[in-house]
Amino acid sequence: MSRRPSATLPRLAAGLTALGVQALAWAGPAVEATEKQPLNLHAIVMFLVFVAATMGITYWASNRTKSAADFYTAGGGITGFQNGLAIAGDYMSAATLLGLTAMTYAAGLDGYIYMICFFVGWPLILFMMAERLRNLGRFTFADITAYRLDQGKVRTMASIGSLTVVCFYLIAQMVGAGQLIKLLFGLDYAVAVVAVGALMTVYVIKGGMLATTWVQIIKACMLLAGGTLVMLLAMSQFGFSYTEVITRATEAHKDGWKILSPGKLTADPVTAVSLALGLMFGTAGLPHILMRFFTVTDAKEARKSVLYASGFIAYFFNVIFLMGLCAILIVGQNPEFFEGGQVGGKLIGGGNMVAMHLSKAVGGNLLLGFLAAVAFATILAVVSGLALAGASAVSHDLYARVIKKGQASEADEMKVSRMATVALGVVAVVLGIAFEKQNVAFMVGLAFGIAASSNFPVLILSMYWKGLTTRGALAGGYVGLFTAVALVVMSKSVWVTVFGNAAPLFPYDQPALFSMPLAFLVCWLVSVTDSSASAVKEKEAFDDQFVRAQTGYGAAAASSH
Repeated sequence: MSRRPSATLPRLAAGLTALGVQALAWAGPAVEATEKQPLNLHAIVMFLVFVAATMGITYWASNRTKSAADFYTAGGGITGFQNGLAIAGDYMSAATLLGLTAMTYAAGLDGYIYMICFFVGWPLILFMMAERLRNLGRFTFADITAYRLDQGKVRTMASIGSLTVVCFYLIAQMVGAGQLIKLLFGLDYAVAVVAVGALMTVYVIKGGMLATTWVQIIKACMLLAGGTLVMLLAMSQFGFSYTEVITRATEAHKDGWKILSPGKLTADPVTAVSLALGLMFGTAGLPHILMRFFTVTDAKEARKSVLYASGFIAYFFNVIFLMGLCAILIVGQNPEFFEGGQVGGKLIGGGNMVAMHLSKAVGGNLLLGFLAAVAFATILAVVSGLALAGASAVSHDLYARVIKKGQASEADEMKVSRMATVALGVVAVVLGIAFEKQNVAFMVGLAFGIAASSNFPVLILSMYWKGLTTRGALAGGYVGLFTAVALVVMSKSVWVTVFGNAAPLFPYDQPALFSMPLAFLVCWLVSVTDSSASAVKEKEAFDDQFVRAQTGYGAAAASSH
């Protein structure tokens, strides 16, 4: 295909669409080289409309972002419903639209099991964490973990864990974006990755949390509407009968009725349980999700946020499950979507493009273009939220509280945050380009594993266990962090696939079953054996923390404790 310089910016379009490596990672296969496809003018137009709209939002938000509270938490003025949509937008990433649809298409019920694993973390957040997060924290979850413990040491540990999670998520998003942009729009991979990083940096630096929140809200609405439309159009071809879809899908699929039974995901129980633990508790330790609870006015709105988010996410998981089943019949039986025009061959663009193929089959290029714009919104919104979470860890936790010991001015803190955003953008672009040819499935698992093994144990124990001490928190947090990383590095995903060794040192791909309990055990053991004077004071301070967590009194004071 000829390439015209004037088409470079439009081509960025759906590339960004793209459905990040989360899609690639969760659907399983490695990132493979993709071939450039003809331009989709509908997608380009819708992409440009979306970029223009979000730039307008960013300009509007920049005029209202004057303080650190505005930058980090949108001034705490987001309603529960709005924040619920934004949280859903954060969580319904590219993997939701592409990866899980593709998994259902390929493996049936296994795709739904994945969705359940992602979803079950929300009741935990709703009933155990939302209210206390809002009452005790101000900008980051480190405000809670360091509330009665040593500020400098605990914030440093929490920041390292958060930045590790953020970086691996950013790599995943960047690689997926680059590959899919190249597939859909013919833009060179490196240029596509740079474009994503540049847009992310502009949104965060100029608009902060306010712009990021509204980008997430718009993206969530588009994703819910687009997915629902594709699902309804697909189901209409079968009389809106779930029974009809199931019957015909099992007849058409190569595995027959086996697609309605657990398969590969439960073949190895240890990996299955480890995956479930990582996805469930990792959700409660993701820094960009936890930051959302500081954007609302009070604890009541925080609880509403989780309730609304849970509803939106649960609804959409069921939508994409139906999309995956319908795709077995519509995409899987249509030679147009296979290389060489033969059903049963390799899908054009790989299995992760099932949702895109389905949208084209039921709605033509117009619906495909809309879904491409939605996918772009997904990538951009997620990387913006991740960048903001990473920047806040650097500026609020490391710079303002550790280096300056609480004496930094708001102006200096915001300046450092913007500098950190630029640095994260550069790091994300460099790593995204460096990992272009690698299997990045392990990155998503590592991100969830770290969140579940490092952030979550220290956070939940600091909220509910009086006996936690600084030494225990540090020991457990660092042990969980390094164990999760080490186990993934020694697994087949890295030790064999990336490093080229003959056999893995660790037989499982998911670390949470081993690293998370170890983190809890070390936190407990070190804390109960700590009889220092500082430990006694930290345990006594729990009563004051408990009162504040219940009443909301002194929420702002938490950050200056």
